[in-house]
Amino acid sequence: MRHTISVLVQNKFGVLTRVAGLFSGRGYNIDSLNVAPTHDPKTSRMTIVTRGDDATVHQIVKQLDKLVNVIEVTDFREGEYVDRELALIKVKVDARSRAEVMQVTDIFRAKIVDVQPSTLTIEVTGDESKVEKFISLMSSFGVQELTRTGKVALARR
Repeated sequence: MRHTISVLVQNKFGVLTRVAGLFSGRGYNIDSLNVAPTHDPKTSRMTIVTRGDDATVHQIVKQLDKLVNVIEVTDFREGEYVDRELALIKVKVDARSRAEVMQVTDIFRAKIVDVQPSTLTIEVTGDESKVEKFISLMSSFGVQELTRTGKVALARR
């Protein structure tokens, strides 16, 4: 089962290494990891997506909570949070396919951020399933490059 864990940390040297080390040292895999500053420059929020049963994830949360510089750890349950992901996709286009790619981009409320003679670079944001579906549709045109941020999440409370 996939879990989304939010970790509020002090913005200090070595915190990311300690968190990643906790996962690797215990044989847990990280599906995605996103780290960025919060509104307070002294703190950052890590959003970690991992797989495991409830007992395993409960153990991960307890161990994260004990790490130096960790302020708060939350294992989000379904419906308790809002999440988004951003992807940049460079798609191969020609004179015939350009309009169709632009139309699909419009339907998904994505944004074309760069136009070149033979490619379009598109920014799409949304939940993971929306991003996956968009990438799937763009694959038929020819995805040349792709990068994704990983999930970011905030509690609804």
